Amino acid sequence: MKDTNGLVWLGTPAFPEAAATALADTRQRRNLRLATTTIRDKRLEATGELDDWEQLRAAGAAIKRRTLRHLDHYLGELEKKVTAAGGVVHWAADAAEANRIVVDLVRATGRTEVVKVKSMATQEIGLNEALAAEGIAGYETDLAELIVQLGEDRPSHILVPAIHRGRAEIRDIFEQRMADWGRPAPEGLRDDPAELAEAARLHLREKFLRAEVAVSGANFACADTGTVVVVESEGNGRMCLTLPRTLITVMGIEKVIPAFTDLEVYLQLLPRSSTGERMNPYTSLWTGVTPGDGPQEFHLVLLDNGRTATLADEVGRQTLQCIRCSACLNVCPVYERTGGRAYGSVYPGPIGAVLTPQLAGVENAASLPFASTLCGACYDACPVMIDIPEVLAHLRAEAVESKRRSHRLPGAEALAMKAATTVFSSPGRFAAVQKAAALGGRLLGRNGRIGPLPGPARGWSDARDTAVPPAESFRAWWRKNRETP
Repeated sequence: MKDTNGLVWLGTPAFPEAAATALADTRQRRNLRLATTTIRDKRLEATGELDDWEQLRAAGAAIKRRTLRHLDHYLGELEKKVTAAGGVVHWAADAAEANRIVVDLVRATGRTEVVKVKSMATQEIGLNEALAAEGIAGYETDLAELIVQLGEDRPSHILVPAIHRGRAEIRDIFEQRMADWGRPAPEGLRDDPAELAEAARLHLREKFLRAEVAVSGANFACADTGTVVVVESEGNGRMCLTLPRTLITVMGIEKVIPAFTDLEVYLQLLPRSSTGERMNPYTSLWTGVTPGDGPQEFHLVLLDNGRTATLADEVGRQTLQCIRCSACLNVCPVYERTGGRAYGSVYPGPIGAVLTPQLAGVENAASLPFASTLCGACYDACPVMIDIPEVLAHLRAEAVESKRRSHRLPGAEALAMKAATTVFSSPGRFAAVQKAAALGGRLLGRNGRIGPLPGPARGWSDARDTAVPPAESFRAWWRKNRETP
């Protein structure tokens, strides 16, 4: 995969190869199965409490669709309201521009470190790496993100990035790496969850107290009031959003919603879908700046980075409805077995399989639309009704067409497609091929299956059972038994 400023990880193999490696990691598979099953059960319990859950989903989808249809209007309104409330709005066309804006803003404060609230947008643009290149330290304060950062790892889940790590692994990471980043881990640290959380709390406390600059993402931004919203479960976000003097928020342009009252819908949908809770423990809302209270400088960086191009795709644009709840990951049979790192992107799982190719370009993530069984579980779980299977099929067609345009479609595959076109375009040829297949199946089949196929077809038969064609086709049976003489 090609490196696209953090969105797609440089050097990562295509999904089939990465998945094969992940499947061999039995400990990771065990951790994933336990975690996703637990979250999935909690979500079902929380959503089952509401008689109007399906109506809420429909409302959330409708608001997002309306917003995307009039995105330019709502973004313009958001800019006016944020500016009127004392904030400053910056527009970033791509990751490089967004990183440059944030680096310049941090430099202007004279500081060389920032504390960060968990943010998919800043991961998408590779902000930590951009800050480090300029001598600025970016400290992750979310517990799971801290584990990933200390372990020099890559996140594997949208909501719980360290889901692939066990308690013993986390303890080892804290003991070995915390001292390099600040306060060391306590002596004799055990892998008890309470002790691990306390070690992280002590490590981060000094950073919160001395930080002058914070960088956050945003779950929502209300166009009619200029209010920005962050929801989280640990309180680290609240510390970052209130203590530092300067707050910089990097937000994808699709996160805007028309009205403050729309939060009534999303603050019911998001926590139930993500953590299985009725509401998030910490929901922080701010509008511009307030003299003497909280940050005295607020900068909102509105990030495009492929979103406008995605918006132009009539099928794929529904992906921009995503509220990053991760419900699709927790029900996906592919994700549960391979984990998020196999996707080679900041965005893993079903939503990553459709979002990454659209933001980075299908040619840079051509294997991801095929990382699915198309079972539809993700569509059923999505709180804003994104038809992920539909988008997957759409992007698969784009990936094949991209290969054809660049003359990278394998010769045997191109020949097979031409042959199929010739056969399927003629009822007579189709019937003749069915008869020939039935005869070949009787000669080659054993126990209802055909063994490994020869030549280029070997790759297909190595991964699948190839059934023996029936002796009689449905069309032949119909003519014999049901067709009126």
